[in-house]
Amino acid sequence: MNSLLNCPSAIPNTPTRTATTADTEQTGFFHDAHGNVLQNGDTVAVIKDLKVKGSPSVVKVGTKVKSIRLSDGDHDIDRKIDGFGSMGLKLDFVKKA
Repeated sequence: MNSLLNCPSAIPNTPTRTATTADTEQTGFFHDAHGNVLQNGDTVAVIKDLKVKGSPSVVKVGTKVKSIRLSDGDHDIDRKIDGFGSMGLKLDFVKKA
């Protein structure tokens, strides 16, 4: 019976599959955190509080980013966010608005 019990802290944390690497290489499309296809000019919303490097401020959940520009590279979205300036975002932290 003891062999059937698992401790949640003993289970190794496996990294989740990122939509950026696998999906864009196979299909050529960019997908948000929920699997919706994104295009240049779309509006997205941030789904998690994001710390900004070199700044004490945080990009809050629900912040909308308008007219996105998709790009290949380290960060998939390049756009200016009101109050924060120009920054790059990863597709794992946005959803289509």
